[in-house]
Amino acid sequence: MSTPGKTPGATVRLTLAEVEDLTFRALAASGLGPVQNRAVTASVVDAEAEGVHSHGLARLPTYCEHARCGKIDGRAEPTLTRPAPGLVRVDAADGFAHPAIDLGLPALIEAAARQGVAAMAVTRSYNCGVVGYHVRRIAEAGFLALGFVNAPASIAPVGGTVPVFGTNPIALAVPRAEGGPLVLDQSSSVVAKSEIVVHRQRGEAIPLGWALDRDGQPTTDPAAALDGGTMVPAGGHKGAGLAFLVEIMAAWMTGASLSVDASSFADNAGGPPRTGQFFLAVAPGPIAGEAAEARLARLLAAIADQPGARLPGTRRAAARARTLAEGVVIPAALHGRLLVYATTSTG
Repeated sequence: MSTPGKTPGATVRLTLAEVEDLTFRALAASGLGPVQNRAVTASVVDAEAEGVHSHGLARLPTYCEHARCGKIDGRAEPTLTRPAPGLVRVDAADGFAHPAIDLGLPALIEAAARQGVAAMAVTRSYNCGVVGYHVRRIAEAGFLALGFVNAPASIAPVGGTVPVFGTNPIALAVPRAEGGPLVLDQSSSVVAKSEIVVHRQRGEAIPLGWALDRDGQPTTDPAAALDGGTMVPAGGHKGAGLAFLVEIMAAWMTGASLSVDASSFADNAGGPPRTGQFFLAVAPGPIAGEAAEARLARLLAAIADQPGARLPGTRRAAARARTLAEGVVIPAALHGRLLVYATTSTG
């Protein structure tokens, strides 16, 4: 680990082992018990490994604050029920979604293996980090996976100005014979809201077209975007439609808080957000046919063989290889803040 500098723009380089240690210590000092901490730390490390810094260490101060103020129950014990043979339901009990998902995945995979298709609803949860991280693990077990996640409201409906939907990400993971699962992970907004948080931490302007201020005007100021502003939906009205679709799956189907009723992930106001996640696992073999692998390879080649085109997940795979060799670079100011959390216990 390098030594933090004093000058503006100074950075710190960490190995993934150091990321893991710092994350675990900061969360433990903020009141997370082992069940919550292990699952969240693994997700943060994976996000940093794939270059998704907005869901890695940059998000950790918010996690710590919310554990300390009670938005998250750091010692929650998720519980699992099976309301039907192909349905798994996990109550996160106001804790992070990560340990609830970890608890439910084996049951989801077992049900999908037995029946060909199964669904898992996670309710009363907090942020789940990178959705692709969770669907990838389902695909690693041989199943096509879909994940839907709702978040506190930040996208207005078509023709409206008041946020109703969250950035509401959706993720797909497809098992492949070689190279591991292909993962597509995207928000319903132009970018994830956490990307704006990262820009604010770094003192950087955001690109025009990412967000609107509280008056509905385009802004490049991350503070204006986060202070009563809204996120721009991806593809205009189609992005708002996607956000609605995810809302139905992740909030309505799980019995979780609607985005419009969930407290913010970005500040300490309000109680637990109690958002939801919904996952589908489908065995491709019985219905995709004997030539399934060849047809998938044909599809992927039609993309990858075009000059300038790339498959979903390509950049994250390249980032993982780079991170293993070079480590993670974060602002020194963020590193210093995380050290304070790691050494200041809630008691």
